[in-house]
Amino acid sequence: MTTPPFDLWQTIRAEAAAAAEEEPMLASFLHLTVLRHASLYRVLAFHLSSKLSSSTMDARALYEVFLRVLEKYPSITEAVAADITACYERDPACDEYCLPLLYYKGFHAIQAHRINHHLWLDGRKTLAYFLQNRSSEIFGVDIHPAALFGQGIMIDHGTGVVIGETAVLGDDISLLHGVTLGGSGKESGDRHPKVGNGVMIGANASVLGNIRIGDGAKIGAGSVVVRDVAAHTTVVGIPAKAVGKLQNMPADDMDQNIMFNI
Repeated sequence: MTTPPFDLWQTIRAEAAAAAEEEPMLASFLHLTVLRHASLYRVLAFHLSSKLSSSTMDARALYEVFLRVLEKYPSITEAVAADITACYERDPACDEYCLPLLYYKGFHAIQAHRINHHLWLDGRKTLAYFLQNRSSEIFGVDIHPAALFGQGIMIDHGTGVVIGETAVLGDDISLLHGVTLGGSGKESGDRHPKVGNGVMIGANASVLGNIRIGDGAKIGAGSVVVRDVAAHTTVVGIPAKAVGKLQNMPADDMDQNIMFNI
């Protein structure tokens, strides 16, 4: 699992301070968003509440709700740190740890979901549905509040990602834009994919039904997957078929090439 080997919060503060000095037009934004706060989870609560507030939902009220959830469930902040580090290590455009926290909507969507999932578990389903809808409007990512996420997850770009109610995502997973983890019809109950550790799912791929994607698997861009995928296997096509075996964890190296070696 991806874990930061240093004081991530202090690194983010230092990066934000340097950015404020370099670009005075953003100094106020960076102070309000990062530098005036005492911890990573307070930054997250403030930033997400600012983005998800509306004319009918007060930002301060959302901030207090988010803050209470983050204080009650410290495991969320641990997952946030792993997700930030995943972006830094996997995305060549991410050359500072503060960038996902400040600007990446795929990252924001994941963290909004982490908070929303705990609201759902705490029985606040009406608020969870509201925030699911609001996150979809703002970030372009639609995640049902009941979906279960591990740590070290990266949604690159984010736009068009859909994740259904009974989906389960393991640790150290990379999803690109347009990915659907959906059902295969009108059935109810457990009906969405279960994605193992280290999996990479390429852009605009659809994984449909209560199927299992094994650890270290790779799903090629544009594929439609309707059957289980074995661990460390590359699948591609419509419907997706196995075309190769993998030795590494594709979520980490983000290699989009498809090697036909089965």
